[in-house]
This record gives sequence, C-alpha cells and structure tokens, in this order.
Amino acid sequence: MTGLHACPFCREMFEAKEASTCPACGLRLEALAKLPPSYDALQEEPDEPLPPHMEPLPWTYAGRGRGALLALALLGLAAFFAPWIHETAPELRDLSGFGLARRLGWMWAPAVAFFVMIPLALTRRSIHKMRGARVAVAFLAAVALVTVAMRLTFTPGSTLLRPVRFTWGYGLYATGAIALLALFTAAFFGGRIDDLPTGQRRRGDEVLH
Repeated sequence: MTGLHACPFCREMFEAKEASTCPACGLRLEALAKLPPSYDALQEEPDEPLPPHMEPLPWTYAGRGRGALLALALLGLAAFFAPWIHETAPELRDLSGFGLARRLGWMWAPAVAFFVMIPLALTRRSIHKMRGARVAVAFLAAVALVTVAMRLTFTPGSTLLRPVRFTWGYGLYATGAIALLALFTAAFFGGRIDDLPTGQRRRGDEVLH
C-alpha cells in the first residue's frame, strides 16, 4: 500500500510508475498514505465520539471540586499573609507566614503549595484530568498541612537570658484548616464518571435518570 498513488477526488489507485495524473479527473496523483480518509471510508468506520468524561469543560466550570479547590488555594495564600505569631518577648511584634518564611526558608512551603494548586486545578478542564490530578493536589495540600504541624510542634526555645513568649495567630490555624479542607476536597476532585450521559455534550453536572 505504501507504493500506491491515488486520485484525491475519485480515489482510483495506480502504481507509483503507472501514471502521474488521474485519467478520469485529470488531477495529480498523490501518495495514498498522505491522503485523508475518503467519505465512504468515514461512513463505514466513523471516528469514535470523545467520551463524556474526556470532553473539555468551560474555563468557568466550578463543579466537581474545581471551584472549591481554586477558592481554597486563594484563601490559603491570603492566610499566609495573616498573623501567625504574636510575640511579646524578646520583641513585641506580629509575624505572618510571610514574615516567618523570610527567616526560615522551609516556611515558604504553604505559599508555594497553594500557589501551584491554582494553575493545577484551573487547567484541569475535563473530568478525566481532574480525577488524574487528585494525587498531585492532595500532595500540595499535605505539604501545607505538615508545615503548619511542624510549626506548632517545634516551638522557639526560651532561656533565662533570652526569654521567648508568644501566642499563635489565627493565620496559622486558618492555614491548617484550609489545607485540611483542600486535602479532603482533593479526594473527590472530578467526582464520579458513572453519573454522566453518553453521546452528547454536557456541562459536567448532569446525572443519569
């Protein structure tokens, strides 16, 4: 078949050295492998429709956990700049997650995790891709949650010469709560695939009756 040439219009086939133009149509013959399927071939073997769970959804689609994850990621970034520590000794000051990260490099982890979560969820526009991103989103949420847990567990040391007194701010607790909610939402990101109709375009929130 690779050595055959055919007319682009009538699809009559010739050997490569047999002719250069179609005797009936007068058109220049092309290599058969380079021609698209003919109309008759498409009617006999039509292209299979795209499965519903792989069809692209609108950019504004917020169902199946997509909107919730985007909202949680934005809230997580906002909480990163909220007060995490109220220090009364050795200095009188409030430190946000951003302020702590400037002193401890590993404290950037929640901000990076929530920042990456935004494009990760936003670019998943099909149910298939949403479900495939569950592990990645859950990992990012876990990173933020573990960072908060480590901050609560490993507190600054206090000595007689340098007393350290502080209380935790609402920003730290909010970050932990948001990360926990994102971890839970990630487990259901994309929803189920057995509740979709087939053979038709859909918004992504239809159910079978």
